[in-house]
Amino acid sequence: MLTFEEKIGIIESFPQLTRNNVSLGRVNFHYDESVFEKKTVVYHLHPNGNGFVYGGNLTNYETNDKGFVNIRDFSEKELKTIIHEAIQSLSPKSDVHLEMAIVGDGEEERWIGPNNAVLLLIDEDDLWNIYDGLNLEAAFETYEEAEQYLEEEGFKRA
Repeated sequence: MLTFEEKIGIIESFPQLTRNNVSLGRVNFHYDESVFEKKTVVYHLHPNGNGFVYGGNLTNYETNDKGFVNIRDFSEKELKTIIHEAIQSLSPKSDVHLEMAIVGDGEEERWIGPNNAVLLLIDEDDLWNIYDGLNLEAAFETYEEAEQYLEEEGFKRA
């Protein structure tokens, strides 16, 4: 088992993580560029070596009810791998994750336009919003208005 200091060294080798000291000598590390509300990658790393890494978006790890994987007995290679995967799963670089972050529980449609541009039409907060990536392109009170706008701009339902 890696010591607390060894785990800290490995985790701090990821420059995209920010260290936050919490109670009882425990340490959290956050990924501030996360496209999700979830920003904590390493949770409650304890001086006794116990701690957790967020695996809620990963499929190859057993997680607790909060989506965290216990890393107490992880090797250096295993720890580096899961941290890298956790960061990637929260990263804005994936179109799938961008859409998941935007859509949430709202009803959505994908529209394809000129040069294969993709816009998302989402029903949220009593408005029909059109997104280009993370950017809000337009907002309409009715679906029909949004549909008309998209068609006028050369977009078709995917």
